[in-house]
Amino acid sequence: MAIRKAATSYNKKKIKPKSKPSIFRKIILWFFSMFIIAIVGSGAYHFRDGLLYYLGFKTNKSSNELSQKDRKIADVRIYEVLSTHENSVFGFDVSEYQGRIKWDEIGKVEDTFELSFVFIRATAGGNRVDKKFKRNWREAKNNNFICGAYHYYRPNENSIAQADNFIKTVTLNKGDFPPVLDIEKLPKTQSIDSLKVGLRRWLNKVEKHYKVKPIIYSGESYYTDFLKDEFSDYPFWIANYNLWKKKPEKGWLMWQFTEKGKVEGINGMVDLNVFNGNFVKFISNVNP
Repeated sequence: MAIRKAATSYNKKKIKPKSKPSIFRKIILWFFSMFIIAIVGSGAYHFRDGLLYYLGFKTNKSSNELSQKDRKIADVRIYEVLSTHENSVFGFDVSEYQGRIKWDEIGKVEDTFELSFVFIRATAGGNRVDKKFKRNWREAKNNNFICGAYHYYRPNENSIAQADNFIKTVTLNKGDFPPVLDIEKLPKTQSIDSLKVGLRRWLNKVEKHYKVKPIIYSGESYYTDFLKDEFSDYPFWIANYNLWKKKPEKGWLMWQFTEKGKVEGINGMVDLNVFNGNFVKFISNVNP
């Protein structure tokens, strides 16, 4: 048998090297990248207060230290929120960081929206009492503000000692807000579960003493991530400084919508809040 070898021919295609992007294309890509970076950067800039709050860094600037652009943005934002809720009740919160407040000069925000309530820092941690608490509490009541006192919770300190510190400092009467637990930081020396146990111990002891369920204050992300599910039986006061947020969520008792408010009688900036619900009914039923 004859074996024929088939001659196989290959049509080899030459592989052309990829052409390098033209200079024009590079320029287009560069401009597009810069545009995306500018958009992201602008968004991060406008949302920086909310981001900083979530990370645990609240600004400490006075209104005089804000740039004209920042002051204008803040004023527009504040007026927009206030005018959207013109039938709501507005308030503010203060601590020793506001210095000496001229309580008899406080009246309205933007010369239009009346301030009706105030939350005043009373204590922090297991042994700290706000230097201005007694004076602020007395003067606020003398000027007919509905008052609430809050405790700044330190996650790495004993929760019962912190509750005792608040109880021995604050006396509440009918018509005052319930006590407020301000929790903003994550623990450094314990787990989240241990933190929640401590928070629950503080809340239980304070509720037993004042015979009213405390309010919990926190940033929205902290509230969503760590508090919402396990503490849903408590009223919440939530901080969210998002420029595009127009109203509080249904589950919030109060919404702190800015830390850049300007109020006559107070040097520097102050937090502003809107009450989300029937204010008169709520106040008339607390601290019987």
